[in-house]
Amino acid sequence: MRLDKYLKVSRLIKRREAAKEFIEKGFVSLNNKIAKPSSEVKLDDVIEIRTPFGKVIRARIKEIRMVSKIEDADRMYELINEGDSDGSREEM
Repeated sequence: MRLDKYLKVSRLIKRREAAKEFIEKGFVSLNNKIAKPSSEVKLDDVIEIRTPFGKVIRARIKEIRMVSKIEDADRMYELINEGDSDGSREEM
Protein backbone atom coordinates (compact mmCIF):
# COMPACT_ATOMS: atom_id res chain seq x y z
CA MET A 1 0.00 0.00 0.00
CA ARG A 2 1.20 3.52 -0.74
CA LEU A 3 2.36 5.57 2.25
CA ASP A 4 -0.05 8.44 1.61
CA LYS A 5 -3.01 6.05 1.52
CA TYR A 6 -1.82 4.23 4.67
CA LEU A 7 -1.58 7.51 6.59
CA LYS A 8 -5.17 8.32 5.60
CA VAL A 9 -6.67 4.85 6.23
CA SER A 10 -4.91 4.56 9.61
CA ARG A 11 -6.01 8.12 10.40
CA LEU A 12 -2.51 9.20 11.40
CA ILE A 13 -3.31 12.04 8.98
CA LYS A 14 -7.00 12.59 8.28
CA ARG A 15 -6.98 13.38 4.55
CA ARG A 16 -4.96 11.76 1.79
CA GLU A 17 -4.18 15.09 0.14
CA ALA A 18 -2.84 16.40 3.46
CA ALA A 19 -0.77 13.21 3.86
CA LYS A 20 0.67 13.67 0.37
CA GLU A 21 1.53 17.31 1.12
CA PHE A 22 3.25 16.42 4.43
CA ILE A 23 5.30 13.75 2.68
CA GLU A 24 6.29 16.00 -0.23
CA LYS A 25 7.44 18.73 2.18
CA GLY A 26 9.75 16.24 3.93
CA PHE A 27 7.81 15.95 7.21
CA VAL A 28 7.43 12.16 6.91
CA SER A 29 10.10 9.48 6.91
CA LEU A 30 9.79 5.73 6.47
CA ASN A 31 12.38 3.55 8.22
CA ASN A 32 14.59 6.62 8.84
CA LYS A 33 14.61 7.62 5.15
CA ILE A 34 12.85 10.55 3.52
CA ALA A 35 9.71 9.11 1.96
CA LYS A 36 7.68 9.75 -1.17
CA PRO A 37 3.87 9.54 -1.30
CA SER A 38 4.21 6.42 -3.45
CA SER A 39 6.59 4.64 -1.04
CA GLU A 40 5.28 1.15 -0.32
CA VAL A 41 4.68 0.30 3.35
CA LYS A 42 5.09 -3.16 4.88
CA LEU A 43 4.40 -4.69 8.28
CA ASP A 44 6.83 -3.51 10.98
CA ASP A 45 7.94 -0.45 8.99
CA VAL A 46 8.43 2.65 11.15
CA ILE A 47 6.82 5.93 10.15
CA GLU A 48 7.95 9.22 11.64
CA ILE A 49 5.81 12.34 11.21
CA ARG A 50 7.23 15.73 12.18
CA THR A 51 4.72 18.55 12.30
CA PRO A 52 5.64 22.15 11.49
CA PHE A 53 4.96 22.88 15.18
CA GLY A 54 7.72 20.58 16.46
CA LYS A 55 5.60 17.56 17.42
CA VAL A 56 7.01 14.16 16.42
CA ILE A 57 4.96 10.97 16.06
CA ARG A 58 6.69 7.61 15.54
CA ALA A 59 4.57 4.55 14.79
CA ARG A 60 5.23 0.94 13.78
CA ILE A 61 2.88 -0.58 11.20
CA LYS A 62 0.97 -3.53 12.69
CA GLU A 63 -1.76 -4.05 10.05
CA ILE A 64 -2.36 -2.99 6.48
CA ARG A 65 -5.99 -2.64 5.40
CA MET A 66 -7.53 -0.96 2.41
CA VAL A 67 -10.32 0.54 4.56
CA SER A 68 -10.93 0.84 8.28
CA LYS A 69 -13.59 2.08 10.63
CA ILE A 70 -12.70 4.96 12.91
CA GLU A 71 -12.76 2.73 15.97
CA ASP A 72 -10.41 0.19 14.33
CA ALA A 73 -7.88 2.58 12.76
CA ASP A 74 -5.60 2.77 15.81
CA ARG A 75 -5.09 -1.02 15.65
CA MET A 76 -3.22 -0.56 12.38
CA TYR A 77 -0.18 0.91 14.14
CA GLU A 78 1.64 0.97 17.47
CA LEU A 79 2.86 4.33 18.76
CA ILE A 80 6.56 4.12 19.55
CA ASN A 81 6.72 7.60 20.97
CA GLU A 82 4.96 10.88 20.67
CA GLY A 83 6.48 14.13 21.80
CA ASP A 84 8.31 17.27 20.81
CA SER A 85 11.28 17.29 18.48
CA ASP A 86 13.53 18.15 21.43
CA GLY A 87 12.86 14.67 22.84
CA SER A 88 10.41 15.63 25.59
CA ARG A 89 7.19 13.63 25.74
CA GLU A 90 3.84 15.30 25.52
CA GLU A 91 1.12 14.35 27.98
CA MET A 92 -1.83 12.75 26.26
